[in-house]
Formats: sequence, structure tokens, C-alpha cells
Amino acid sequence: MSFDQGLILAILGIAIVMFVSGRWRHDLVAGATLLACVLAGLVDADAAFSGFGHPAVVTVAGVLIISRALQLSGAVDAMARRLIPAGAGPALTVAGLTVIAAVLSGFMNNVGALALLMPIAIQTAGRLGLPPGRLLMPLAFGSILGGMTTLIGTPTNLIVSGFRAEVGEGAFRMFDFAPVGVGVALAGVAFIVLIGWRLVTARERATVEGFDTGRYFTEVRIGEKSKSAGKTLSDIDKALENNDAQIIGLIRNETRITAPMPYRRLRAGDILVIETDPGALASVLSALDLELEEADSHSDEDAEQAERKSRKAPAEDKADEDEQGQGKTSSRDDERGEIALVELAVLPGSALGGRSATQLDLRNRYGLNMLALSRAGQRSISRLKTTLIRPGDVLLMQGPMPAVAGFAADFGCVPLADRALRIPDPRKAALSVATLVTAVAAAAFGWLPAAVSFAAGALAVVVLDLVPLRKVYDAVDWPVIVLLAALMPVAGAMASTGAAGLLADVLLNTVAQGNAVVAVGLILVVTMTLSDFMNNAATAAVMCPVALGTATQLGVGADPFLMAVAIGGSCAFLTPIGHQNNTLIMGPGGFRFGDYLRLGLPVELLVIATAIPLLLWAWPL
Repeated sequence: MSFDQGLILAILGIAIVMFVSGRWRHDLVAGATLLACVLAGLVDADAAFSGFGHPAVVTVAGVLIISRALQLSGAVDAMARRLIPAGAGPALTVAGLTVIAAVLSGFMNNVGALALLMPIAIQTAGRLGLPPGRLLMPLAFGSILGGMTTLIGTPTNLIVSGFRAEVGEGAFRMFDFAPVGVGVALAGVAFIVLIGWRLVTARERATVEGFDTGRYFTEVRIGEKSKSAGKTLSDIDKALENNDAQIIGLIRNETRITAPMPYRRLRAGDILVIETDPGALASVLSALDLELEEADSHSDEDAEQAERKSRKAPAEDKADEDEQGQGKTSSRDDERGEIALVELAVLPGSALGGRSATQLDLRNRYGLNMLALSRAGQRSISRLKTTLIRPGDVLLMQGPMPAVAGFAADFGCVPLADRALRIPDPRKAALSVATLVTAVAAAAFGWLPAAVSFAAGALAVVVLDLVPLRKVYDAVDWPVIVLLAALMPVAGAMASTGAAGLLADVLLNTVAQGNAVVAVGLILVVTMTLSDFMNNAATAAVMCPVALGTATQLGVGADPFLMAVAIGGSCAFLTPIGHQNNTLIMGPGGFRFGDYLRLGLPVELLVIATAIPLLLWAWPL
């Protein structure tokens, strides 16, 4: 092993640990990895940022903008409601939602497809008396499976195509992924629809009025005249048991006591951290004469300020409402307008990630209160107002509806409720679909390179006013763009230093024993394992050089190995951190980390069993 090989492998090893830990954002880790390679002399400084012009990066950005046009047009909502009968039972509903998600994800951003279908799934779960997770997990997995069927279905496929072009074989075409991807997707969707959805962990049963979002962590204050003042924690705990709630902490004089003794007497001004569900909040407050900590000073002045903000830009608020829809509300009348409680799920890549309610200054800037936070499976919440928000969290927000809608649009949140079907202009819906079809056709038939085709499509949706100009850059998932662009030169350094060939040689000699079929399966399994714990685009960028090196060592074509990376990189079903869609459903479904294994493990085993023979049939060695 040469010095450069050891250096690039050490940098990549540190990067993988940072990716898996989840402590730092993926784009920051990728950027740091690129800079480390530049400083170490492994990547030429003049070519360090060449990845931003890579066709895969340009194509991803174009697809995201066209996807936003489809979202805003209402075309997806209309299709979903037409294809899912109003009186459908659980099995038919799961089938309809999963198939729609899979088909949509082949041609648009799968996070956008999931966000559009989530409110429909949650409302339908309430109607059927099902836990929402029973519909949300099949929906998320269906969207992931559908992404592997086309070139533009997922960034992973675009990265794999880019590596094929760089070795002189030409990029993969639009539907080159279909022979394997469609077969795997059909097998996976069929399993989920017939058997798998019943394996999903059943969290608390939903009702028509609401659903379980895990449990909320809420802060309540003991007022000066509260009847709870002077009582012991043991007394309060007994009263809370009748309301399906419990105390998990006490804050006194800004100091948190995580395990307060039962005999401790409460004082006016104490803050209790309680774990409860949305439906029990009102009864808890009433029974114990408590006040919501974040709401006790929400004055009419706050509401008036938010209303003034909403009146300054009525057109913007209207656009935001069209895009995000209305949340599930439990409203009360206020002298200055309607104040509502709205549950918002934090999307992956949201600007809220890593920020707290205090840092956001919600009350002064937006006239909003964050009353509670649901983070499935975690109970170590220090202070609600200083807790850093994460993707997948569910926030209970209070404020005027225009302010809530604007906040959700600005910060990348999804209201968790059925949205009224809105098609502001049927002409725009038709134009959005026509633009996507034209871009796909131009790339599929070779009229234009994929990057040019989808860049032209993105320009078209802006010129046709299908996406407001001020929303164009919001439509692009910039962390993904930075990640892709930063890792492209790093992957090139793996090949140029011979590190990729070295890894391939180790895999072949120690595990595959020179057997090409075993090597294809090994590349698939290793890629799938990595993608369960780190970003799928980063996984593809790391594994493609190894796949190419393996093919070279064996003296066979690289296509089956690259396709194995594409399939493996798209199949992250075991954890909530492997794919953005898994993260997005964690809060609304009330899932815990281990809940994904019950359905995810059988799906991954089925993918392996289906993909290997299909790979060898469609792309012979």
C-alpha cells in the first residue's frame, strides 16, 4: 500500500464514521472530505469544484425543480384520489398508496412524492382505524423502491451513470435501470402489499380526529394561584396517570432536575416537563390548573403582529398555502383572528435542523409558539425552547393560520392532515406533466443529454410560471447538491491513487475467491449495508470506484457491478437514518429506531434474492 493510498483510505474512513454518526450534516462532511483531499495533494486544487458542473449534479437540480412544479399544480393529489376508492379497505389502500408512490418516484423527487401523499395516508388511516405507521412505512418504502427504476429516479442512479461515462463506456440511458429496477420494485411492492404492511409495528390506534405522533414533550408552568402549588410530585403523578401522562423532569430556577424525588413539593413558577399525547393536553392542563410554558405570554399583540405580517404579502401567503395546504387544526376564536394548533413534520433538509425555538425567535418574528415536540423513541429532552430540532420531529405550533402556513413553507415542514384538493389552474397541472414527459422523452430517446434535457425542463417551468421565481432555488435540495459535487473529485482520487483497486483486490481474494457472481453479490450487500447508515449518494460515490476496480481485477464488464451499486444504494430499509423518507415518517408514525427492522429486513433479503439473478440476466458477466 502506497502512502497516497493509505492517506485517501484514512480520510474516507473518517468521513464514513462522521456520516454514520449523524452528528454533522452530510454536505458539511462531504465538503470537509474534499478540502482534506485537496490539502493532502490527492485532488488538484484547480479541479476541486469541478463536481458542481458534473452532469449528475445538474440533472438532480433540474429534476427537483420540475418536481416542485408537479407538487404545486395539484396533479399528484388528483391522481391519488382518483386511484384510491373512497371506501377502500386497508389492503387496497396500502396497495394504491404504495403503487402510486413507486410510480411517481421513478420520475420525480421521492421525498416530494412522499410529502404529497403523507396527508392522504394519515387521513385514510384515521378513517380505517389503523395506526398511521401501517400506511406510512409501506408508502415510504414504495417511494424508495420506485426510485431505482429510471435514471432520474434517485441521485444514486445518476452517480452510477456518471462513473460509467468517465471510464469511456458512455452514460446509462433513461430506462437502462428498468430491467433490474422494475423487477426488484415489483417484488418489493408485492411483498409489502400482500404481507409486509401487517409486519409494521402497531403504535397507538389513530382516530378520525387525530393520530399518534409518538409522544409529545411539553412544558407546563405552575402559576401563582395554581392549585398544584404546594403539592408533591407524587400527588401530581397520580393525577397525571388518569390522563395518560407522566412527569419526566422538573425545572426550577432555570435548573433542570431529571429525576426529581416524589416527595419534593412544587412551588409557583416551577416548570414540569411532561410526556403526553396531543389529545390529553387539554385535560392535563384543566385537571391540575397548569399553564403551557410557551403559551402563557402569547398576547394579542403577538397575534396582531403576525396578522400584520400576513397582510403585507397576501400573494405570498396564498402561494404558501397552495403549496403546503392546511394543517390539522384545533382552532379557537381570537379577537384579532383565528388562532390554531397545527402539527408540522420537519422535512429532511429543513432549515429548522439544528436550531431551537429560542434561536428562531418564533414569538417575535412570526407570532408563533412552539407548544410541544414529538421525537419518537427519545425522552432526553432538556428544555423545550432550547432543544435543537431534527428532521422527522413533529412540532405542535400555535398561532394565526397565515403565519403558520408561511412558517411551514419557509422552513420546509409538512402539515400533518388532509389537505383540500387545490388546482389553482388546471392548465398549469397539464403543463407540469407535459414538461416532465417531454424532458424524460428527450433523454430517453437520446435527443439531448439528461443534464441538458432536465435543465431545459427546469427553465420551462419557470418561464411558464409553473414555479414562482422566488421559489425556484427553494425547490433545490442544496445539501444533496453540495454532497454530490464534493464527493465526485474524492471518488476520482480513489481511482487515481489505486485505492479503489486495492479494496477490490482485498474483497476478491478474501471473500469472493475470484468468483465473479459472488463478487456481484458482495458489492450489492456491502452497498446496501453502508446505505442503511449513511447517505445513499455518498455510498454510491464511495462504492463505484470499488465496483469498477473489482470488474477490472476479474477482467469482466463493469455494468453488473455498477448496477449492483445502484440497487444497493437505493435500498436502505433497516434504519430511519438511511434514507430521507425513512426519517420523514418517524415522527408521524410514532416509530422507534428498531421498528424499521420488522419490515425492512425481509424487504432487503427479498431485494438481494431478486436482484442478483436479474443483474446476471440483464447484464451478463
